[in-house]
Amino acid sequence: MESIVNFLGNVPWWLWIIAILVLVAIRDIFFQRSHTITHNFPIVGHLRYWLESIGPEMRQYFVANNREELPFNRIERSWIYASAKRENNYEGFGTDRDIYAHKHIFIKNAMIGYQIPKNHPNQENPYFLPCAKVIGAYNKRKKPYRPASVINISAMSFGSLSAAAVKAMNKGVLNSGAYHNTGEGGLSPYHKQGGDVIFHFGTGYFGVRSKEGNLSLDKMKVLVDENPCIKAIEVKLSQGAKPGKGGVLPGAKITKEIAEIRGVEVGKDVLSPSTHKAFSNIQELHELVEKIANQTGLPVGIKGAIGKLDQWIELADLMKKTGKGPDFITVDGGEGGTGAAPPSFADHVSLPWVYGFASLYKIFQDRDLTDRIVFIGSGKLGFPAKAAMAFAMGVDCINVAREAMMSIGCIQAQVCHTNKCPAGIATQSKWLQNGIDVTLKSERLAQYFKTFSKEFLEVTHAAGYEHPSQFTMSDIHVNVDDDYLSSDLKTVYGYEKTNVAFNSMQELYDCTYLGGKFKA
Repeated sequence: MESIVNFLGNVPWWLWIIAILVLVAIRDIFFQRSHTITHNFPIVGHLRYWLESIGPEMRQYFVANNREELPFNRIERSWIYASAKRENNYEGFGTDRDIYAHKHIFIKNAMIGYQIPKNHPNQENPYFLPCAKVIGAYNKRKKPYRPASVINISAMSFGSLSAAAVKAMNKGVLNSGAYHNTGEGGLSPYHKQGGDVIFHFGTGYFGVRSKEGNLSLDKMKVLVDENPCIKAIEVKLSQGAKPGKGGVLPGAKITKEIAEIRGVEVGKDVLSPSTHKAFSNIQELHELVEKIANQTGLPVGIKGAIGKLDQWIELADLMKKTGKGPDFITVDGGEGGTGAAPPSFADHVSLPWVYGFASLYKIFQDRDLTDRIVFIGSGKLGFPAKAAMAFAMGVDCINVAREAMMSIGCIQAQVCHTNKCPAGIATQSKWLQNGIDVTLKSERLAQYFKTFSKEFLEVTHAAGYEHPSQFTMSDIHVNVDDDYLSSDLKTVYGYEKTNVAFNSMQELYDCTYLGGKFKA
């Protein structure tokens, strides 16, 4: 024993430091699953969390305030992180936001807000917040679908996201009643963890692609029949990050697994054209929507970033004339999203969400079509106040992408396009994505969705309503400019949204289309 003590006493101090660091590294890699960053970057990763902990102080004195960072500032990211982890997401000592700034949102509270009665669904389940509309009901699709959550996951492909990230997200939507949009990379095994799925395809037709690279309706029917998790189909016309631009999937990135899922060849470059082969005009798009709906029985919708309106007007006129057409429309904002794009596209092509949606909604409202369409908004709307504004403008559901990524660990490193995502989310690196604890991250995504729904309901009740579908444009004020200080959305955008047919949350709770699956 004495010899051991003497030996240890003679060990140089630097060897002790190395030994401790080795033990920390072993612990980071093999024994902790809570923090992806420290798993993927043992020892060094701790520095990131330490710097983050003193970040507010560093920014306060040397860099920027809490609300200056883009695309999501520190306050927004911190709210998502805290909400996902069931931590305190409150702010103290009043807001540090400039409430007189241009486009600041004010939600007008009622003198006496909505009071939840006894035996109300939200007494039993404070997170219960389904969509007020049924997708496909007007067109009498064989399998109409009511989303059990007003917040859902936007289109993000496996291939762009890691297998672990996709798997965690799908398990998360299962636990929160939301749906999971596949993105245009096809339906992967990681999308099939029990959550509802919206199958999304673009110009590459991945997953429903013929050998010649065309859309195969036969493959689509087989895919839907074999995967009852698919609840609707979405045709991508464009996306906010790069509307009107195609892309190339390099052969070096096409593994055997990705090739099987997408229906392409291993190691061979695959072109996604800027336009579709399956249709070349609005009439053909309209016909394709009906063909897909008739063959699959599912609701079919379209997704687009908004720019010129002439073809949207043509579509609305055709829907008015025929009584048929898309069951839902997803409006993507020109703010961009998870898709990498040249700065010229990301910064300048297509309208920001609020301008684009207002322009589009008025077209369909003028033709009395809004009742038959479920409008889905996508563009940094994953915060209760922004969601209230969107619902007041006519949205029925919102999709979130980057917010969902942050709930499972994204740190806004903005290297999604490099395959070097430090959080293991937007990468195919086995080492980096191995840091994702799927069970833990799925719980965090589900908790973010639940916290969002609960707070959104609280904001709704403060405004005197039972469900956010009841918001009107007169309920939201925005700052305009110094001469015309503040006005409601109705005055600013020149319309009042059509009233949504809503009776009570109890009716939604008892609704057949929910199937009881999300009852508390």
